[in-house]
Amino acid sequence: MLTPEHILGASGRIAARLPNYEERPQQLEMAAAVHESLAQGEHLIVEAGTGVGKSFAYLVPAILAASEGGDVKRVVISTHTISLQEQLMAKDIPLLNSVIPREFTAVLAKGRRNYVSLRRLGAAASRGDSLFPDDAEAEQLRDLVAWSQRTYDGSLSDVGFKPRAGVWDEVASDSANCLGKKCRHRDECFYFMARSRIHNAQIIVVNHALFFSDLALRRHEVSVLPNYDAVVFDEAHTLESVAGDHLGMGVTNGQVGYVLRKLFNDHANSGLLVHHHLIEAQQATTACQIAADHFFDDLKRWHEQSANGRVMAPGVIGNQLTPMMKQLAEQLKLAAEGMKDASDKKDLNSAETRLTVLADEIEAWRTQQLEDAVYWLEVSRRRTGAESVKLAAAPIDVGPAMRSQLFDKVRSVIMTSATLSTGDSFDFFQSRIGLSGCRTVSVGSPFDYQRQAKLVLVRGMADPGSQRELFETQCAEMIKRYVLRTDGRAFVLFTSYQMMRTVAKRLQPWLIEHNYPLHSQADGTPRSAMLREFLRNPRSVLFGADSFWQGVDVQGDALRNVIITKLPFSVPDQPLLQARLDAIKEAGGNPFRDFQLPEAVIKMRQGFGRLIRSQDDEGIVVVLDPRMTTRPYGRAFIQALPDCQLIEEPFIEDGVDEFAG
Repeated sequence: MLTPEHILGASGRIAARLPNYEERPQQLEMAAAVHESLAQGEHLIVEAGTGVGKSFAYLVPAILAASEGGDVKRVVISTHTISLQEQLMAKDIPLLNSVIPREFTAVLAKGRRNYVSLRRLGAAASRGDSLFPDDAEAEQLRDLVAWSQRTYDGSLSDVGFKPRAGVWDEVASDSANCLGKKCRHRDECFYFMARSRIHNAQIIVVNHALFFSDLALRRHEVSVLPNYDAVVFDEAHTLESVAGDHLGMGVTNGQVGYVLRKLFNDHANSGLLVHHHLIEAQQATTACQIAADHFFDDLKRWHEQSANGRVMAPGVIGNQLTPMMKQLAEQLKLAAEGMKDASDKKDLNSAETRLTVLADEIEAWRTQQLEDAVYWLEVSRRRTGAESVKLAAAPIDVGPAMRSQLFDKVRSVIMTSATLSTGDSFDFFQSRIGLSGCRTVSVGSPFDYQRQAKLVLVRGMADPGSQRELFETQCAEMIKRYVLRTDGRAFVLFTSYQMMRTVAKRLQPWLIEHNYPLHSQADGTPRSAMLREFLRNPRSVLFGADSFWQGVDVQGDALRNVIITKLPFSVPDQPLLQARLDAIKEAGGNPFRDFQLPEAVIKMRQGFGRLIRSQDDEGIVVVLDPRMTTRPYGRAFIQALPDCQLIEEPFIEDGVDEFAG
């Protein structure tokens, strides 16, 4: 019988294929644990340090289990980031396919709206100016028509350019706008061909968002993914956050406005209702647009009077919008019944469904129909200057839903990440996802952190809580010191955009003077574009917030320095966090000890983990927050980090020292 060691061991099949292959004991230990858990039908949490080669350690036993004809027929592999998905599909799985002496099929599953609908594309092209009076959008539509005739899989990632949201929305595959077997494009439909591949696959790679969207649908006996016997979650430290997003609800004024404008845009005299000459429905749409403006204006006024946007009781404002949207939906339904063309009928029925779903969700939020959830309102300003209003709700505790819908139903769930424990315990992670009595394994990293990394703590800095402005001024000076020390090649990680903007403004002249290119996430540049620019110039400095603390892999000399400005405690006045802390307190727990501290420790470990990504990497991690040494809980952060050289250095006013350069 094949085992992971036959594939991953020193004399295994990968070693026979790759001349410089080195066996990793930690990888074999993890692979053996995953192999056993899949065979026994048990859940497993496995923390594996950076460099272990986690993907092979779970892919090999997953492939072996799914291909040997036993109880495990299909395994879902779920990741948080697209970059890891791409690595699995483009590198890891093809290599394993070439060395494992068994036939198996592996596919990447994407959400339905990632695929173009040939019927909808043709219908959009035939409507011409009534749909897209904007020349740029009309040109994109023509480009998509040409692309559709040469694409391999018909998915958004194959387009070659980024279509505008409004254009893609008009041509994307959509369950509510699908003719099914009646469609003349059914045999060449990209979505149905992809679904067929997924239903025949033994290994399905997805992202966490799609996985939990599917899990939420299964509550209503609907699903996107086929049934599976086991799930492997890589980057599992993000599970609570992603699960909360998809098991809750969210509606924005932008969504409502967009759906109504697609029906009728009176400024451009365009939209579906113009195409079908439905005058009364156009008037009803205009009335809905006015009602939507009033509804969201009322919410904004309410928000101005609230402390943090948390909605403690149902019915904070009235709602004329939902009944008006439902009345409009009924008009569309009646209009559809009078259509002879199946495609036209489907377009109107789809619009009716969209309106009804949005109308129901608005009222469900307003009346707080989701039980054991926290409700809140977010008001922000888009880059265009327009205000965005979001109605949001999420479960206070995702544990019960994950337990009943996932852990109690799926034979084996494997969860892995480099950062799942606090101290020597997985209790915090397990409590947050609702899993107890589970097997846990921890394997260390093969990296020599004593040789490769130094942890630098700065003494004498102002307290960031009681002396915020002075602390931010001092941070700018210390960033100069450590950027000079490594001649750029630095990530500076922040816990707030406000501080990032303040420090960037203060440092910009100095960085220009010393020829250090600055890439700041506060500018709104996408993360992938920032990374490309950072790698292009070896003296770059990158200012990043939440998304740069995790899931970013920069190897080699380009990154020699990670500066952590503040300990990554979540802001306790955020409504969801506030509700979770309140729930812990009501249950007799200590919110700081039981949630805020362990959550921050895990995030600190993620931030530290950006530095050493290979055996050859070297550098420093600098923590500017003085609480690492002045507060008793600082020891928990230090003990949670890899065993490396620990150096304490004093704050220096001008930021320059003898180590620079």
